Amino acid sequence: MRAFRILLVGFIIAIISFTGVVISNHGWNLLPIFIGDIAAMTWPGQFNFDFLCFLILSGLWLAWRHHFSPGGLVLGLLGLFGGIMFLAPYLLIASFKADGDMKILFLGKDRASS
Repeated sequence: MRAFRILLVGFIIAIISFTGVVISNHGWNLLPIFIGDIAAMTWPGQFNFDFLCFLILSGLWLAWRHHFSPGGLVLGLLGLFGGIMFLAPYLLIASFKADGDMKILFLGKDRASS
């Protein structure tokens, strides 16, 4: 669990740093570029579409883990739009709440106990 948490902290530091540089150089205009690459049917578009599929799965998993409750749906949307910038801190906090138990971490407390 320690290595997993270190990896998450590394992701958090790296994505915040990288995003800060990109925003300072190119501004906040992500969506038109992201969607434009997909629409152009190029390799960057293929990568963006693949990544979008991962984001959708991430959002669905977060919503499912919280039983599709209103809060779970909000977390799912944050996972969809926030990517690793949201998911890494979420998993880091959840890993401490799960007391290091991976079954609880990935299934949630209710499902892990059944």
